[in-house]
Amino acid sequence: MRVEIVTLFPELFGDFSKTSFVGRAIDSGTLELVLRSPREFGLGRHKSVDDTPYGGGSGMVMRVDVLVACMEALASEAEASGKPRAHRVLMTPQGKRLDQRLVTSLAAHPAIMLVCGRYEGFDERVRSFVDEEISLGDFVMTGGEVAAMAVVESTVRLLPGVLGNADSTREESHGEDGLLEYPQYTRPAVFRDLAVPDVLSSGNHKEIEAFRRAEALERTARRRPDLAAAYATRASAEKSK
Repeated sequence: MRVEIVTLFPELFGDFSKTSFVGRAIDSGTLELVLRSPREFGLGRHKSVDDTPYGGGSGMVMRVDVLVACMEALASEAEASGKPRAHRVLMTPQGKRLDQRLVTSLAAHPAIMLVCGRYEGFDERVRSFVDEEISLGDFVMTGGEVAAMAVVESTVRLLPGVLGNADSTREESHGEDGLLEYPQYTRPAVFRDLAVPDVLSSGNHKEIEAFRRAEALERTARRRPDLAAAYATRASAEKSK
């Protein structure tokens, strides 16, 4: 998979690209990370990438011509190398909220481009040149770089061979069934009067599976009733088929 990141601060991705699963995926060739700064396409002596907003207002707005030039340069380089055009994603608080289903759909693309903003946002016309808009949630950050890192890490985990154990992505929170993950324990068996549930040491795999399923359902209902309701709706639909 190829991930292209359009960012004014490519240096922020230095340590990130060398760490944990992301670094391992790059080293193995599973992931190709391409960083490109719009500053390379900036205007004038100072390589300007932003300007004051039409109609007045505070702050500066990133220019459409500069951003699109950067995006199209990446597309041309990919085409010249015989690689597919990247699925273009604008990182913005106005976008679709990132969840595991969206992560899974992104991982299915051979290439994605993550466009990170700064300042007061993008010229509205930038939206005409992307395929999708994604947000981490209903809050605002200074730029899109941290959001892009979240997309990269959550997506890379789903690529074949990255985790080593494919079951990990199926059994964790927001996995195939949409439930939160059941509680996990390891040694010591007792810590300050808090004991590991006996069933987990019983060796009875059927009982362990039933315990974990019940815990996942109870935890989801208590912490995320919206997910529990969605799960119940899907289960009911499956039964009616």
